[in-house]
Amino acid sequence: MEERILEIDGSRGEGGGQMVRTSVAMATVTGVTTHLTRIRENRPTNGLSKQHCAAVEAVAQMTGSAVEGNTIGSRELTFRPGHEQVYDVNMNIGTAGSVSLVLQAMLLAARNHRQRLNIDISGGTNVMWAPPIDSYQHLLFPLLKKMDIDADVKIISRGFYPQGGGRVIATMNSIKTIKPLDIEDLGELKKIKGVCFSQRLPDWKTDEIIQGCEKALGDRPVEFDVQRTEGDSRGAGIVLVAEYENGMLGSNTLTTRGQTAEKAGEDAAMDLLREMESGATMDVHTADQVLPYMAMAESKSRFSVSRISRHLLSQMDTLESFLDVKFGVERKDDVYQFTVTPGENNEAVYPR
Repeated sequence: MEERILEIDGSRGEGGGQMVRTSVAMATVTGVTTHLTRIRENRPTNGLSKQHCAAVEAVAQMTGSAVEGNTIGSRELTFRPGHEQVYDVNMNIGTAGSVSLVLQAMLLAARNHRQRLNIDISGGTNVMWAPPIDSYQHLLFPLLKKMDIDADVKIISRGFYPQGGGRVIATMNSIKTIKPLDIEDLGELKKIKGVCFSQRLPDWKTDEIIQGCEKALGDRPVEFDVQRTEGDSRGAGIVLVAEYENGMLGSNTLTTRGQTAEKAGEDAAMDLLREMESGATMDVHTADQVLPYMAMAESKSRFSVSRISRHLLSQMDTLESFLDVKFGVERKDDVYQFTVTPGENNEAVYPR
């Protein structure tokens, strides 16, 4: 019998590493051999980076999968999913490769694991162009909890660009049926909380970040958790989460050279305010991370975003290649309302 191979054009849509991570994870979930071509063709640096290779390697390691082309710079990758279930995984990405993005692929690939997954992973915990690990703790994982997905992460040490050196311990309990996430309305605002962190920097850095944040938020009170640590790398930033009755919105920023710490805090606060005032029920960066779980839920999910990112469009495109799922998008008032309707036979796709 001829092997079924799903072809994925890695240059489509957003055309970045997310398509690679989602594809190898969903190949594992569905048991379909997947062939990716033209990987990151439209990016300044084509092909797989060290971070992408680490994600592919990690998913292969935890599932006993076979991979061809998983080398730095490769523009083509073949992933043949295995049937093993490894529950304890150690991974060192090296330098400041994003821990969060590698975890993104690993946790999604654990959809069929029958026991608790334990991950010890080192790399960059707070780096540009990637979700800070704090947003998983305080935003993504609480939302997944509403879907009966129980994941947790503990920060052992922080890693910033370029040295990295961060380490986290992540866990995910075996997933049974995934509940839909239906957030048509956020309800009343319960609180705004902020995690303000710095490493190997003077205390006034976090003080100024908080000052900038409070200045922009005005009379809205914030519960701040200030974390000052020591480690191999240095950096600072903040993660903000607005917690409502029915959902959450988030924003984050890192300090950079040429920008004051106060401006970093102000930027994070302004980003959050824009989301809060838009009428959206999920911030645009969280939406594309939750979408794959919605696509595998037992019934329809609903949410709205203030804008549609290329990452979100790419996620939809990739998920439709693997699953029987329908996405609906409607512009209403100042937001885009999404519906995610899994097919009736999707449960049969997941070999348990």
